[in-house]
Amino acid sequence: MKLKSIIVDDSSMQRMAVAKLVNNHPHLALVAEYSNAIEAKNGLQNHDVDVIFLDVEMPIISGFDLLEALDNPPQVILITGKPDYALKAFDYDVTDYLHKPITLARFEASVKRAVAKYEQINRVDEDEEHIFVKSNLKKRKVILNDIKWIEALGDYIKLVTDVANIVILSTMKSFEKQLPAEKFLRIHKSYIVNLEKIEKFNSKNVEVGGRQIPLSRNKKTELAEALANV
Repeated sequence: MKLKSIIVDDSSMQRMAVAKLVNNHPHLALVAEYSNAIEAKNGLQNHDVDVIFLDVEMPIISGFDLLEALDNPPQVILITGKPDYALKAFDYDVTDYLHKPITLARFEASVKRAVAKYEQINRVDEDEEHIFVKSNLKKRKVILNDIKWIEALGDYIKLVTDVANIVILSTMKSFEKQLPAEKFLRIHKSYIVNLEKIEKFNSKNVEVGGRQIPLSRNKKTELAEALANV
């Protein structure tokens, strides 16, 4: 695994020094270098970047100015010649702070932190299986474990979750294809339930979150088998 990296520094000598460190590191891949914040901001729109090695003291637009201009910045390792910026750096939730001249040991420690943070962020996302749905013309991320059941509403369907009800334009059939079969089951023409949320069931209904949901006669055996495997 390599973190895609960029360097932003107005000094070509400093860029060269950091580029050498990045290129020699097994967990980093250098995708671009920029000599000022404006170039970097434009470049970030074209590159998928995991970490920025960012010089604080740049003319006109400083490293801090660049961070403020980014909506969703990647991880940042700040580089500076002034130790008194350290406190300010952590207001910006940077991963680390390197003081010039950069030593190899200190650089390695920074990268180790960035890799650990990357793994932590991505592991959380993997644990939380999710899908994206379009509701009210907006894309919304829905964590599958949050869905209690899905209900047919004519041309629409309603996702009932722990936090909100989300109405989307879709058929039950096409939406069912997006769901993992081991977690969700269509128990009625108008209902799909999250198997893990079922509290109890009888021959006519299943109970989810205190609500009775109708169970089709021909789905009873399938439901019993599916619940045995949850």
